[in-house]
Amino acid sequence: MDIWIVTLILIITIFLLITEKLPYDVTSLGIMAALSLTRILTPLESVAGFANPALITVAAMFLISRGMIRTGAIEFLGNQVTKLAGDNGKTAIYLVFLIVALSSAFMNNTPVVVLFIPVLISMCCKFNMSPSQYLLPLSYISILAGTCTLIGTSTNIIVSDLSAAYGYGPIGMFELAKVGLPLAVAGIGFLLISAPKILPNIANPACELEKKGHRKYLSQMRIPAQSRLIGKKPDRYFSTHFPSLETVELVREHRIFHPTRDKIRMMKKDLLLIKGSAKDLVHLMEENDPARTDKQNSKKKSPGEDDMIVELMIPPNSTLVGDKLRQTRLHRESQLTIIAVQRSGLQYTEKKIRDIRLRVGDILLVNLPWSKLDDFRHNSDFIIIEDIHHTIVLKNRAHYAGFIFLTVVLTASTGLLDIMVSAMAGVFLMFVTNCLQVRDAYRSLQGNILILIAGTIALGTALEKTGASTLYAETLIRLLTGFPPGMILGVIVLLTSICTQLLSNNATAVLILPVAISTATAIGVDPKPFIIAVCFGASACFASPLGYQTNLLVYGPGGYRFIDYLKLGIPLNLMILIFGTLMIPVFWPF
Repeated sequence: MDIWIVTLILIITIFLLITEKLPYDVTSLGIMAALSLTRILTPLESVAGFANPALITVAAMFLISRGMIRTGAIEFLGNQVTKLAGDNGKTAIYLVFLIVALSSAFMNNTPVVVLFIPVLISMCCKFNMSPSQYLLPLSYISILAGTCTLIGTSTNIIVSDLSAAYGYGPIGMFELAKVGLPLAVAGIGFLLISAPKILPNIANPACELEKKGHRKYLSQMRIPAQSRLIGKKPDRYFSTHFPSLETVELVREHRIFHPTRDKIRMMKKDLLLIKGSAKDLVHLMEENDPARTDKQNSKKKSPGEDDMIVELMIPPNSTLVGDKLRQTRLHRESQLTIIAVQRSGLQYTEKKIRDIRLRVGDILLVNLPWSKLDDFRHNSDFIIIEDIHHTIVLKNRAHYAGFIFLTVVLTASTGLLDIMVSAMAGVFLMFVTNCLQVRDAYRSLQGNILILIAGTIALGTALEKTGASTLYAETLIRLLTGFPPGMILGVIVLLTSICTQLLSNNATAVLILPVAISTATAIGVDPKPFIIAVCFGASACFASPLGYQTNLLVYGPGGYRFIDYLKLGIPLNLMILIFGTLMIPVFWPF
């Protein structure tokens, strides 16, 4: 009976995680409550995940990563990129990719990607390149690099700790590099060659460039009923009549079109997002007498010397996440006008903009005075995408942060200290040396992820305790009767990879690992290669913006569609499936 109760809880959990009917952390709390109420787990067993070494290690690595960024240790590397690259745009981009790969191999990759999104966009704007062709590879490269070390992703840490708990030993600091490093090199090579050909060449609204002394501005206009623009193709018309103007986006109802990719003609009531000189913008508006979208904008003047339009992106540690826009200080700021919010390919305007709840990765298009720009640059609640990066105020502590980080890596990799102890000591030293402030640390913990880990660990314990994982494994084995262990290993990689597109990679690893171990035990082989397979399968989240937080972060700034993730992500998923299935048994024999 307990098996069927756990199975029902598992099904409900997967449904809630996929549909996001409830936030991840609320679902996780529900898991622990349900397992306690049904007496499948004791109350102590239900919350034991909060004391799990994997969760504590992940939390500590969040803080160490924040300390590295807060002191400018990573920013320093980013600043050297432009100097080394000179006037070569592609060299600059490739150097950014190299720094992101090296950083993501040893740090949580979400803050690394958050830091380098504005760096990359700024470089693309400077060299007149499309950020859309490089932002998604930025996310993918950080994921690939994270598979090379134990601390490259929180998933590896969790699997390692659970492996030790099941009696099969932890994973070494660089043990995964045997397969992860060649896989990362192959994947990055594929991205560098294929991404510019596959991904759309879309102009980015964040590019506020200064060329020949004339600043380019971004503005919106609604096409009126009698406009001469109706029936014209945006790019062709503006190149003839207003050479400095560029149509970044055309919004029709709630759909976004990119004129460089979508062959479309302008219609009445279309909303145009236009970039160009102040002179041409004013002439175009006078000619068409357009109405601005947001009612607040009716009182706004045309772009002038005192105003600029920028994009603000909501990062994972923002206090604005979950708040309605009208409740934030952004909406109350008298000198700031919110033009639109962009999320997952939709443009929210007019009354809707006030009532949407902000999420990680949302893009706010705002008009603000130049005098207010520095205030926003210093606020960690959002990233100004046109800007290169946040101003770092603790640069004199960067050498301390770098030394602490290297010490944590060395002591953990050599076995001198347990990784949890090493990470906790590193956090302590970050506080003592003032590399990290307590208030900033609490905002960097990403509590929803930690609660999700604790809840899924409890569910994994229940699957093992009731025998449900053994039942699932036996069912899987019956379906694969007569297949060799290598093919069954490939099925585990495939199953894990599919699940991680729908669930978080941490939840996937915790739920699939007991099934993988039970499957290996049932067919009489060493579970270690199956444990490693879960690590790589859980990180193979390339075909969906939902599978990994960094994929979601680049969705808005890149102007991507779901199909873009499929075009570039499916080949990467297949690469991990084939390469992992062939190479894992070589280094971890059955």
